Amino acid sequence: MVAIAEGVSGFRLQRSELAVPATSEKFFEKAARGPTDSLFLDLEDAVAPNRRIEARAAAVKALGEVDWGSKTASVRVNGLTTPWAISDILAVAACPRLDMILLPKVETAGDVIFLDRLLTGLELETPRARPLGIEILIETTKGLANVEAIAASSPRLEGIIFGVGDYSIELENFDTVFGASNGDYAVLARAEGKPPEHHWNDQWHFALARIANACRAYGLRPIDGPFTNYGDPDGYRASATRARALGFEGKWAIHPSQVEIANEVFTPSAGQIAWARDIAAKMDAAAGEGKGAIGLEGVLIDRAHVLLSDKILRRARVAGLEVH
Repeated sequence: MVAIAEGVSGFRLQRSELAVPATSEKFFEKAARGPTDSLFLDLEDAVAPNRRIEARAAAVKALGEVDWGSKTASVRVNGLTTPWAISDILAVAACPRLDMILLPKVETAGDVIFLDRLLTGLELETPRARPLGIEILIETTKGLANVEAIAASSPRLEGIIFGVGDYSIELENFDTVFGASNGDYAVLARAEGKPPEHHWNDQWHFALARIANACRAYGLRPIDGPFTNYGDPDGYRASATRARALGFEGKWAIHPSQVEIANEVFTPSAGQIAWARDIAAKMDAAAGEGKGAIGLEGVLIDRAHVLLSDKILRRARVAGLEVH
């Protein structure tokens, strides 16, 4: 289990982040009432270029009129190299209900610093109850090459999302289902006296692990990106579970059917909670006897496990589970 990230606006539960095209107003109320922890209104890839100004106005209207409840609400603006970016930022940053700006195709720390300074100027002119947070997409090879510097770039930065689609396009690996595994990524394993066997690997392990490590080093939330085959719930679950094992604490949902899976995967299980409670109780008793470590079913348990149990129980509490 991994650390809980804190953002400029306090802790944000972000097991699931639902993508909602800003031009699809019929989905707004459903998204607001649904089980997703967070969502973003999309002004970028899900919107045709000739409708992006229209999408911006629709997002501003939705932020002002739709009751989003306690959900974290973001807007994915267009990238800084496009003609829409600055107007997008200026328009949505004026919305009191907005929690974060989602900036795509971040490649350098300077991209985040620019957005931070622009938001700081806007907030000096029109103060907000809470400063806006920033979440970003790492979806280019240059962005991944600079991810540690990017993660350290701004106190507003709360989370980094792996944008597997554009990243795979830059790599030119020709995947057509973004986020899914590739059967070609395998080696023929040979061992003496045994027939050769194919050993399949995860072609996204390097990118995911590097993003997760950068996030944890600088107190950010690592969020896995899309799995575009929404008709394959087992594939989505496997993708989310893999990301969880690498330290991610949430995943994008590009279809409402994926939200419940993400919420389940990124919530501590009953078994994990029971283990954490048991370890906390046993280590409290051991401390009372002056012991810093104990043996439990052949496993050495020490103070590191106390920290781990604390993180599991905290994650469970913020997910709304009863933990005593």
